[in-house]
Amino acid sequence: MKSTDVLVIGAGPTGLTLAADLRRRGVDVTVVDKVADGANTSRAAAVAARTLEVLEDLDVSRRMIAEGLVTPHFTMRDGERVLIPVDFSTLPTAYPFTLMLSQADTERILLQRLTELGGTVIRPLGLERLDQDGDGVTATFSDGSAMRARYVVGADGLHSRVREQAGIGFSGGEYPESFALADVRLSAPLDDEGVILFYAKSGLTVVAPLPDKVFRIVAPTADAPECPTVPYVQRLLDERGFGPGKTVVTEVIWGSRFRIQHRVADTYRAGRLLLAGDAAHVHSPAGGQGMNLGIQDAVALADALAAVLGGAPDSVLDDYSAARRPIARQVLALTGQLTRVATLPPLLRPVRNALMGLASHLPVVRHQLAWRLSGLVYR
Repeated sequence: MKSTDVLVIGAGPTGLTLAADLRRRGVDVTVVDKVADGANTSRAAAVAARTLEVLEDLDVSRRMIAEGLVTPHFTMRDGERVLIPVDFSTLPTAYPFTLMLSQADTERILLQRLTELGGTVIRPLGLERLDQDGDGVTATFSDGSAMRARYVVGADGLHSRVREQAGIGFSGGEYPESFALADVRLSAPLDDEGVILFYAKSGLTVVAPLPDKVFRIVAPTADAPECPTVPYVQRLLDERGFGPGKTVVTEVIWGSRFRIQHRVADTYRAGRLLLAGDAAHVHSPAGGQGMNLGIQDAVALADALAAVLGGAPDSVLDDYSAARRPIARQVLALTGQLTRVATLPPLLRPVRNALMGLASHLPVVRHQLAWRLSGLVYR
């Protein structure tokens, strides 16, 4: 039976970051994922300043910046009217911006770094069962094979098999709204606008630039189609953006619909089983916090596992759970508030926008938004 120090289930950004950081520290780590290579699609797109900071030692930040789009500001708007500008450029960091980069590219860069460090991902291979004892964990997989590990980390998302096998509760619920998501090309790209959150009376729409003149459109809507079309996305932008015909969609590259949940695991540890990323917490995509929180979990967990495997007391893993879980709860509170504000009943939206306009005159409001969205508040 093959053995490893750390078995990571899930090769998304969280699992890849954890594995690469452990390899960098000389830890024997194995990564498996049930999804075939290349089957993932672009989802998260915003890489926050704090995430770039924690990835520095892994020699990944510079590679991401070389391929991504540097965005030093967000604007919250009602049509042409700016409600609240969010400026990252004055923040005390080497990365005073949000980096726009598709999740597929982030995963590719992280996998490249893992490979350079001597690691690989075994896929497609699904986890069936975990049996832990005082010395380690035996993992049994869908093909009948088994592996022995000193610790197993679930970085396997919302429907985490590791969390299920560990018997860890996942408290929370689901938002009633569905969301439309589409990556599109526009006839007149908004090159200088940065990320825009349109708070229109008919609903919120996010327009975020990506590399190669692609724009990510996200909108809560009751009638989100499974595969958004050009006319559908055009209607959203006409009704909720700068106005009819101001922003013309020429192509939908990829799209989907999704619903969002808000949950936090009751603990991030059950003996030799640990959780990170979406296996530990899921929340609204408002503010682009999800992938960032997972990557930051991974770096913190790599610290803890490397210390314990090097002889530190086992309680260091409890410290990881105790430190990261409150941060997840803070992020859930922030993203929940942003989502509720964005999805207020139509009659209340003009009042909301008026209050946002008034709040924008307070420097502390603009600074706090930038500080929290950048993740620097969690240093």
